[in-house]
Amino acid sequence: MLDTIFGLPVHPLIVHATTVVVPAGAVAVLLAALWPRFRRWAGWMPLALALAAVVLTPLSTESGEALERHVEHSDLIETHSQLAEGLLPWVVVLAVAAALLYVVARGERRSSGVSAADGVGTTAVTETAAASEVAETSVRVAAVPRWLLVGAAVVGLVASLGTATQVVRIGHSGAQAAWGDAVSQTTPPSGGGDGN
Repeated sequence: MLDTIFGLPVHPLIVHATTVVVPAGAVAVLLAALWPRFRRWAGWMPLALALAAVVLTPLSTESGEALERHVEHSDLIETHSQLAEGLLPWVVVLAVAAALLYVVARGERRSSGVSAADGVGTTAVTETAAASEVAETSVRVAAVPRWLLVGAAVVGLVASLGTATQVVRIGHSGAQAAWGDAVSQTTPPSGGGDGN
């Protein structure tokens, strides 16, 4: 199915999208796991990126397998293929983490809205920032269970780091398979930049 488009292999096209979306999703989930302000601001963005990664990963793998049938077999291509097959579990866990963090962010936004609404209409403008922070924290704890916040953050952290590591390994092995022999066999031009 995913073989060629306009006579060219479709794998590089899909892989370029994958190499942008998957790391972007990993970074967004990592930030959402570690930075509450980002988590509340980003809303559904980390989840959308993680779900796009779940869709793009099998498409990249399938198109890579189609390309593999048209090139000469090598150990480098085999290594790249095996590493690529290991990415899907990571992006699935990334999507689960993003979903959990989305639930946490919604609860946090809802609770901060409740705490802000509590102060509307009152004349107690002199309330200190510390008292406001304590009130917001107590409402947030009630709206988002601590175990959910900690669990989502831990899963998000592990999934982000694992996904990013796997993408780097896959990309490196793919670059070696595609360009390793071509670059190592080329000789640099002589007499150029050595000052002679």
